[in-house]
Amino acid sequence: MNRGQDEEVSKRVLVVDDEPKIVEVVGDYLRSAGFSVTYAADGERAVALARARPPDLVVLDLGLPGLDGLDVARDLRRASPVPIIMLTARGAETDRVLGLELGADDYLVKPFSPRELLARVRAVLRRAEGLQSERERFVVGDVVVDPGDGGKPGGRVDRYRV
Repeated sequence: MNRGQDEEVSKRVLVVDDEPKIVEVVGDYLRSAGFSVTYAADGERAVALARARPPDLVVLDLGLPGLDGLDVARDLRRASPVPIIMLTARGAETDRVLGLELGADDYLVKPFSPRELLARVRAVLRRAEGLQSERERFVVGDVVVDPGDGGKPGGRVDRYRV
């Protein structure tokens, strides 16, 4: 396993799609890249799983039974800044714009390349990690407070730089 995969092994991805073949292909690609994958076939289950064990990223279909993907995105976005990649057959410009405006970080239309999806997952996670690092670091004048694990629940501030 290479260094990129070592870093990804702890990353949890929630795949939300009601098409078993899509779930299988996406899951296989993500697992082979070292990600931990959880599945939901409907919106209600996706929200419940995300609340019970927050994922690092969500791959979300829009056309779900029950609670649709747009409602799932709204719910997830209200609860946390978890990155969301919409993977859907809805390719009209209005659908793409609405998905992105509701908080999706990326939007990919089916049919899709699993390799491209994997590249997008990695890119979105890199951006999210960079934003998280910036949120955890405080600069006041010449003083930089870098909380290390203090930015995580249960962590503690253990480094200060001047």
